[in-house]
Amino acid sequence: MLKLGLVIFCVLVASGPTWSARTVDSHLGQKDLSRLQKVFVDGFGSSDLQSIFFSSLNIQLTDATQKEPLCKKIATLHSESKLNSFEKDYYYIGASRNLGCSAKIDEGLLSKVYSSLNSELGSSQEIFYRVVTHKVLGVEINEATQEKLVKRLQELLKKDDTLSGLGYAFNVAPLLGASASFIANRVEDAIVQADEVDGKLLQFEGGLSITSLIINGAFGVSKTFNKPVPITADQAVKFANYFLSRRSVQTAKGAHVLIEALKTISGADKIAPVCVQLIGNGQLDAQSPTLNVAVVDLLGKPLSPAPKVINAKVIRKKDSSVLADKITVASKSSDKTTYVADLASLKPARGVYQAELSADGVYTQTLQFKVLGRVKVQSLEVGIAESDASAATRKQSVTYPGKLQEVLSADSTQKLLLKAVLVDESTSKPLAVHQAFVRLYNKKTDKEIIFVAEQDSSKAYKFDMDVGNNGKNFNYQSGTYSIYLTVGDSSLSNSFEWLVAEVQLKFNEDKVKPKNTSGPLPEIIHQFRVPDKRPPRIVSDIFTGLCITPLVLLFVFWGKLGINVSNLTLAPSTIGFHLGFGGILVLFFVFWLQLNMFQTLRLLIPIAVFTFLAGNRLLRRLYAQRNSKASAS
Repeated sequence: MLKLGLVIFCVLVASGPTWSARTVDSHLGQKDLSRLQKVFVDGFGSSDLQSIFFSSLNIQLTDATQKEPLCKKIATLHSESKLNSFEKDYYYIGASRNLGCSAKIDEGLLSKVYSSLNSELGSSQEIFYRVVTHKVLGVEINEATQEKLVKRLQELLKKDDTLSGLGYAFNVAPLLGASASFIANRVEDAIVQADEVDGKLLQFEGGLSITSLIINGAFGVSKTFNKPVPITADQAVKFANYFLSRRSVQTAKGAHVLIEALKTISGADKIAPVCVQLIGNGQLDAQSPTLNVAVVDLLGKPLSPAPKVINAKVIRKKDSSVLADKITVASKSSDKTTYVADLASLKPARGVYQAELSADGVYTQTLQFKVLGRVKVQSLEVGIAESDASAATRKQSVTYPGKLQEVLSADSTQKLLLKAVLVDESTSKPLAVHQAFVRLYNKKTDKEIIFVAEQDSSKAYKFDMDVGNNGKNFNYQSGTYSIYLTVGDSSLSNSFEWLVAEVQLKFNEDKVKPKNTSGPLPEIIHQFRVPDKRPPRIVSDIFTGLCITPLVLLFVFWGKLGINVSNLTLAPSTIGFHLGFGGILVLFFVFWLQLNMFQTLRLLIPIAVFTFLAGNRLLRRLYAQRNSKASAS
């Protein structure tokens, strides 16, 4: 008994993360639905029979002036369509019924559809389209025909058990009665073929259409034949994530199958994931920190039944300290999709937090939010000092958000100083911010320059600018500059830019360097690298002599040893070979004098080919002569 209890406990612990998460971080919102609605509207204007059918399936036209032209249009598109006959027949008949066309469907077409079930259908796709076409027409299929179709479906799946074949079989089986229940045994075979992406998504090869076809069909089979749901809660989350990632689909068919698949998964009570997400940008004001959370299904609708209890555990991310273990997240009476948690009692300081939400112990989600603080200028001093510290610094205090009445003056021998102490408004403790800038702006010239204020050991921000050394940054343009202090941080709710004072800066006039800011720039003329210096003439002569030495030695040895010219004949091959070989030597000599490599190769190729052919014929002739002499002896 103890062992059995331990086994059950282990199973529950192992399955805990699977059934307790059941949340996604997005859903098909109103903006997405509006865009998909536009896809359906645009589908009516297309010249694609399939698009018009799926658009008519999702939008009901009431204007007769729109219906009749569409009815004529789909009849023309049906005759011109290159789709399989069973597929285009379904789209045409379905669109005609959806639009409520007054014109009757051609009797010849209806006769073909009715008699199609008596023939041997070639694929599970054809069986699906023929059966659903009968359903659209309101024609019941008798039991004998159903039995025949089921047997044919079994035969086809033995030959073709691809994902597409199984998907159409899943979708048509519920329409063929109890005899088609065998297909329920194939659902698991299909589901295990799903591909996992980054541990977050599940999809089937073939994309949105195939994935939706299999999921819708598998759930339909399970419901019709009273089988368990075909996927686990964890798989449902991953399939939902995949479908939500395809929300930007642009075709009417894609939009339809996307919505249908999300409806199918949302309708599975025991495994259906829900969306738990922050409302807004996740930034809360420290004075009224209210956490707003949306809890909806995959289509953005309120949950039914609504969660009874939602609790949140609030953790400060910086040090992982727990602010509250159990904060109640209550439903907003005016909106059944919004839940609110008031964090004012926690008095959260500025920073990043995590809220671990749990709804009825079934759905869990971790949300990250930020509590914004408020910065306060405790004190600010601005003044002028001598660069060599020969005189005392003249500093004046300015109170935020006021401006110093006096216009400061500094020349190239002085420094401009600014010191600001920034504190947290709620705690009055010194504050470090991401951005602290001092901006000097000349209204007359519309030029500005920005300096970074650095925080010193006392946590005060200081700015120290030597006027003489920074003249180049101002292009030595003297004048009146406004001094702005800019303070910004992503965790502040009151970032600001403050006009502190004005200062008259005077730069040395003799250092002014006029700068041409308009007109064409001087022409840039490209210059090649200067060639390397040639070696002395004597070096070239010695090298030339060394190159000629082998040829000279050849003639010397020929003179001493003698030349055997007994086999030299005046045959064309002999003359051609020696002329070609000599031509190659001459070409190399000319190359050495004046040609470049590419010119030499262009001339060498035809000479070399001629020499090769002539030499080959010469060698064959010499070989033949040698054989004839050997046989004669």
